[in-house]
Amino acid sequence: MSTTVITTYREADEVLRVNTLRQSLYEEGAILMKDVLVNLFGEEHQARRHLAQKLFRRDYFRNYERHVFPRTIAETLVPYLESGGGDLADFSYRVLMNLTADSSGIDRPTRTREETATLLRMIHTFSQAATLGQITSGDPDRIRGEIARTLVEFDAAFFEPSERRRRALIDAAARGEIDTAALPRDLLTILMLNEDKVDLPRDKLIKETAYFLFVGALSSTHALTHAMHHVFTWRAEHPEDAGRIEQDPAFLQRCIWESLRLHPPTPELNRRLTCPVHAKSRAQAIDTQDLVIDMKQVNQDPSMFGADAQAFDPHRADPPQGWLYGVTFGLGVHACLGRILVAGTPIQPGADPQDIEYGTLHLIIKALLDHGIRPDPDRPPTVETLTTRKNWKVYPFVLGSR
Repeated sequence: MSTTVITTYREADEVLRVNTLRQSLYEEGAILMKDVLVNLFGEEHQARRHLAQKLFRRDYFRNYERHVFPRTIAETLVPYLESGGGDLADFSYRVLMNLTADSSGIDRPTRTREETATLLRMIHTFSQAATLGQITSGDPDRIRGEIARTLVEFDAAFFEPSERRRRALIDAAARGEIDTAALPRDLLTILMLNEDKVDLPRDKLIKETAYFLFVGALSSTHALTHAMHHVFTWRAEHPEDAGRIEQDPAFLQRCIWESLRLHPPTPELNRRLTCPVHAKSRAQAIDTQDLVIDMKQVNQDPSMFGADAQAFDPHRADPPQGWLYGVTFGLGVHACLGRILVAGTPIQPGADPQDIEYGTLHLIIKALLDHGIRPDPDRPPTVETLTTRKNWKVYPFVLGSR
């Protein structure tokens, strides 16, 4: 099998915008990933993505940041404040699970710890579908069987009740009993309202919802723990910046974006060619079967991010092309729809807080900083070793005054 590997930013920027490339990163996890948006191609992908974009609009981001997510953060923080700390990876999953459940359309009627634990377990199971191609130990068939069983459990416990409630509301709106503006604003509702426009039988609808549920929690959790680790380290090594990290939103955003650049959610992007790709940066067309975007090398390209591109530096000059976080959120037709929700938009120094879209990572980290978060001096963090994605498995922290 012939493969072309892309290692420079400019070339990655160019080829990722080609819409004749098929997604091929998740083939091992087809048990869940086969029919979800990220794996679709051509007209089917365009139609599904168009519907999803109805959710991820600026007014949604702003309403969520200002009115919904602050309550979620405060609610999730309560037990950690009571105990004086916890595990950052665990906290991240819990707070971001609420975000992804809200945007996916999965109801949590009781909001008890038991219900949260059940949904978290399912998210962890589903997330294995995205990493089956990178596992270093374990039985892939056993994992696929666990995912299949969990999909059935997820349907009965969460999806079916959420679907039933939305169906009743949609029918009531059709009869004129309620205003359509009163319908839930989430992916499941949007897809159900447009069932006649896309090929989306119920089994695919379940998988799409499950995918949206885990992908946000999975990638954002790792992004949060990486960013907090860099904040801890930079604050300790550069005490002159400690105040800026806690008080300057633009500087904190630079810390987050710099961490996102160094830690993309996947080590590579895999695409399958359906026809030769002509890139301006190459004398000859790319006509191999597969294309691999090496995310580490692309996001640490010295021509874009400087000679020390492999280092964390929130004072880094903006790249001459693209964003400070590189291609972490992808580009082109498969670019992440939730980029603004996660990372926000550029914050200008002195900007009116009411005009800023911070992003959920920023809101969470600022809340933790306000509560005096710091690494637990008695329990060092550990790195996940089951896949080639080197994320933090456990990251103990303490809260409160020093």
